[in-house]
Amino acid sequence: MFDSHSRYSAIETADYVSPEGKKIRYKRRRFLPKGDGLPLLMEVTVAQGDRLDLIAARTLEDPEHFWRICDANDSMNPFHLIEGAGRILRVPIPKI
Repeated sequence: MFDSHSRYSAIETADYVSPEGKKIRYKRRRFLPKGDGLPLLMEVTVAQGDRLDLIAARTLEDPEHFWRICDANDSMNPFHLIEGAGRILRVPIPKI
């Protein structure tokens, strides 16, 4: 259902059966991990005009892994992490 690098790939898939008997597959809810519990690769300082996908591309070599930086900084909203230049962001070691 999801690419192996997706934040949802490890989440359990479940089935719901509607009252009409229709089976619907879905992913269970994903809870944000504790950021300070993730192993640290490095810390980066947000520059003026930075975007989280660019930071992920520079540090994790994949812009689609921006969500890993969100997790490491206890944020569900990637835009909050880059609101001000000078903010220090935790970049975690990616799980393989």
